[in-house]
Amino acid sequence: MKVERFRIEPGSRVDWSEHDPEATPGCASKAAAAAPLARNLERLFELQEMLYAQGERALLIVLQGMDTSGKDGVIEHVMGAFNPQGVQITPFKVPTPDELAHDFLWRVHKATPGRGMVGIFNRSHYEDVLVVRVARLAPKAVWSKRYAHINAFEKLLADSGVAIVKLFLHISPEEQVKRLIERRDTPGKQWKFSPGDLEVRTQWSAYMEAYADALERCSTAWAPWYVVPANKKWYRNLVVSEILVDTLSRLDLAYPPPPENIATFEIPPAG
Repeated sequence: MKVERFRIEPGSRVDWSEHDPEATPGCASKAAAAAPLARNLERLFELQEMLYAQGERALLIVLQGMDTSGKDGVIEHVMGAFNPQGVQITPFKVPTPDELAHDFLWRVHKATPGRGMVGIFNRSHYEDVLVVRVARLAPKAVWSKRYAHINAFEKLLADSGVAIVKLFLHISPEEQVKRLIERRDTPGKQWKFSPGDLEVRTQWSAYMEAYADALERCSTAWAPWYVVPANKKWYRNLVVSEILVDTLSRLDLAYPPPPENIATFEIPPAG
């Protein structure tokens, strides 16, 4: 599977009619996806171990999408392949009063991964050009400047050794209806149901316009955006795993060298 087909090239336009959330190019069925997904998960474990052991680079994964698009599912079913001691997951919710007293990137910078670590953002700094824009929490004169701030921030991270991959999990409004009903009617999932999600759904077009602008303005060579078809959960997981394997494989990862003359070390009896 060529991950380039999902990447938004810098400077390109986003036309949602060209991104079918139901599509599964390169894989015909859930059964056909099982073996390559399993291989990718095994490879992700190996690559993350080298990332952690080498301790020179970091990986930041940004997850965005409309409600029910599968951010939690991707973390569980794909990023669950990582060793948890090398992973930091940060959910970005409504800013606290302390966070609002600082610039919009203050709380984000604190959560970026250190060398050897994988950082996962469940929602992110992009909320400040998405919900802030659609809900009119700040005037256009404020949020419109944030695209440039975001690009500069991500360039700083990249120059500091952080590989960045940004994933927009793309579902259709029809698929969202099914998932919202499932949440509403399933006792074990009702805790995830929020009446506020229903209001956001009525603003679907405004959010998709805001997402298009964010992807167009902030997909860069150092921090690319990918549009992942997410109506089919099995395909979403496969694509995300392919993108992550591709990203980590290009980091020139390796285990650090062993101690000199390691074979000569005798293991003493326990005292």
